[in-house]
Amino acid sequence: MKPKPAPKKPESFLKKKSAKFVVFFVVLATMAGIYLALPIYLQKAIIYGYTGIYDYKIFHNQEVKTDIPQPWPISKQYNIVKPSQAFMDSLILMETTGFLVAKNDSLLYEYYSEESSEQTISNSFSMAKSIIGLLIGCAIDDGYIKSIHQPVEDFLPDYQTLKGKGLTIEHLLTMSSGSNWDERYSSAFSITTKAYYGKHLDKLMQEVEIIEKPGIIFNYKSGDTQFLAMILKRATGKQVAQYASEKLWKPMGAETPALWSLDKKEGMEKAYCCFNSTARDFARFGSLVLHLGHWKGEQLIPQSYLIESITPAYYLKDENNKPLNHYGYQWWILHYRGLAIPYARGLHGQYIFVIPTKNAVIVRLGHQRSDEKINDHPLDVYTWINLGLELINQSNPDYSQIIPVSYSD
Repeated sequence: MKPKPAPKKPESFLKKKSAKFVVFFVVLATMAGIYLALPIYLQKAIIYGYTGIYDYKIFHNQEVKTDIPQPWPISKQYNIVKPSQAFMDSLILMETTGFLVAKNDSLLYEYYSEESSEQTISNSFSMAKSIIGLLIGCAIDDGYIKSIHQPVEDFLPDYQTLKGKGLTIEHLLTMSSGSNWDERYSSAFSITTKAYYGKHLDKLMQEVEIIEKPGIIFNYKSGDTQFLAMILKRATGKQVAQYASEKLWKPMGAETPALWSLDKKEGMEKAYCCFNSTARDFARFGSLVLHLGHWKGEQLIPQSYLIESITPAYYLKDENNKPLNHYGYQWWILHYRGLAIPYARGLHGQYIFVIPTKNAVIVRLGHQRSDEKINDHPLDVYTWINLGLELINQSNPDYSQIIPVSYSD
């Protein structure tokens, strides 16, 4: 007995099916056309989505070269002290990739997630601003810059929007430029997004205007740091990464070459972000600040400049019209538990904390930070400092031989 042939589908059904395919391909072609018509920076933003700590892999980078490495001494109590379970839960919950405590210039504690190790490099995000602040001090010491009061237009005379505004290097250092830079990270059309994913930083910076009198109000703007980097490049005649290598990375004995992400091949460093390094090497910046610019017999940064960098610019007003008490020259300052703690911070919870009275440095790297703030500081900042202090106190050090580092508060 022959099997019955499959019933034929109605012609109207086939026509509907074909029509759906046509509509699908038309929509697909239209979307592709719209995508290709978008600016390149926006194409990248769509492809890669939100920023990540390994974004150096999608950018061109300039190597910050090392010389003779100076490995960190290891404390006799290294990793003998342990975080409480509550702190371990916080490390995991906030997707911490690295946590380090150095005390008395030796490594006391290190934690790395399964995806990371002491050799893993990741993005600093805005901790790079603090590095730029240190390099300005180097350039003043080298005579490339006369002082923090030197006009910006001495170095950027071709930037017409900056002329005649009274803008100085100090205004950029203290985030009081009064510019129209839009610091929003969530907007696809903000200048911050364009700077991060775009290819023409020099041209983009031409759009920045000074719309308020500089030196009055603190208003955090990544553009201020990018201008500082442009000044460094023109003043020294060197790439920022090259100058950082010569003045800091090599003298500090960094163990791993860092990568500074560029806007394009052989282009400009994204100086307000995107210095990629390891937890151990990031900790060197903290140690340099801890010792007021001094590194093993050499003064890398003038002490007076370093002290000003980590002293709040009280003469400015914050966004609530109160004296500014939490920012210096590209460094944040936290007043907590009777301590004045200078620190660098980045978008996803990258931190370098300096605890002078404990002769200690704390570094935290990871994928997340708290959206909530207390007194202008992300909530998780207090978690990492408390964890670091717990580990330091557990080690029960003898501070009788230690002269605490002091600075103006």
